[in-house]
Amino acid sequence: QVQLVESGGGLVQPGGSLRLSCAASGFTFSSYAMSWYRQAPGKERELVATIGNIGTTNYAASVKGRFTISRDNAKNTVYLQMNSLKPEDTAVYYCNARYPVPTRAYWGQGTQVTVSL
Repeated sequence: QVQLVESGGGLVQPGGSLRLSCAASGFTFSSYAMSWYRQAPGKERELVATIGNIGTTNYAASVKGRFTISRDNAKNTVYLQMNSLKPEDTAVYYCNARYPVPTRAYWGQGTQVTVSL
C-alpha cells in the first residue's frame, strides 16, 4: 500500500523557518522524482520544488533561494527546508511522487503551513 505522510507544518511568523518531511512507503522511493506542491485558499495547486531520482533539483521562482528540497533514500523521506517565510507562502503543502514511464503518481494528504504574526 502506497503511503506519503507529510509532517512539519504549523504556524510561523514572517521571516521564520520550517522543515517539512514526507515519509514514503509502498513503492521504490529511490526510483521516483519527488516534489512539493502547495495550494492556497482560492488558488490552484502549484509546483514548489522537485528533486529527481539522481538529485537534480528545480524550484519555482517564488521560492528560489529561500527553500531547499532534499531526499534521503535510506529513510525513504523527502524534505523541504523553508527559510525567510512570507505570508504568501501560507498554503497546504503536498508531497508528490512521480515515475515517468509508465506514468505513476502518488500524493500525500497535505500539511498546513501558515505564515502570520
